[in-house]
Amino acid sequence: MCGPFKGCRGLLRLLEIIFSALSFIIVISRGRAVSPWGVWCEFVWVFCITVPLVLSVVEAKMRPTLLAVFLPNWADLRCGLTTLCAVMITSATVIFAAVFANTLCFITSLVATAVFLIDGVMQKKTSPSGYLSGPRGRLRTTEAFIACIILTAAADHLVNGDWSFRPLGMICSITVFAVCLLVTVVVIVLHLLKLLQYLLPFKLSVMELVFNIMAVLLYLLAVILWCIFGYKRYMYNPYTCDKRSLVNMNTVTIGAIVNIVFYVVDLVLSLRSR
Repeated sequence: MCGPFKGCRGLLRLLEIIFSALSFIIVISRGRAVSPWGVWCEFVWVFCITVPLVLSVVEAKMRPTLLAVFLPNWADLRCGLTTLCAVMITSATVIFAAVFANTLCFITSLVATAVFLIDGVMQKKTSPSGYLSGPRGRLRTTEAFIACIILTAAADHLVNGDWSFRPLGMICSITVFAVCLLVTVVVIVLHLLKLLQYLLPFKLSVMELVFNIMAVLLYLLAVILWCIFGYKRYMYNPYTCDKRSLVNMNTVTIGAIVNIVFYVVDLVLSLRSR
């Protein structure tokens, strides 16, 4: 194997790119995705094409000294991104099989999932140490991933529902989920690019502590508003809410409750680390 795809790891990355690209091409050849779940699956496949490609090119072209300056723990980042890709493409494979009917795309995405899982397990065996490999990093990436699923389900619920039914409470809940997702991603980036921490007027640990407290409170408020306005309409007239709409409402509710638990755990870890 020549170029950036050398050795066993290079072969795995090449297979990840090929089967993720095949899944994406099969879907877009059938037309533009309208459903938010379809958009999520397409985003995941593009993400899973980009990550192994960028990792391979960076490792082949950049010198170790440059990597050490900008990304002090490259092995941790590489393992974390590969694991994230494995989780994301697993969700896309399951969602596509449940919502859409395309056997060929399901097979190619399933193969890509298997390759990413193998790659992730092989990298975990090297026991990389760093933020993404530790409990705090795994919590943050899990929070961000669940928030993406929540937002996709909420968007699908609103897109496929009655256009005249857009209560302010549900819109506020979606805004809370989106803002918390954005801040969570920023925290992850700040941990990985330590040079950016010097631009903060306060310590990153203080920022995380305040954010975890706000995230727990805002998520609690968002869940209450979502349940009041969403399920109240379903109980009033269940015939206006089809089965898919109810599944989306349940997905948002359960996902938000799970994320509250993760943010509480993260808050406890933040307090213990001080």
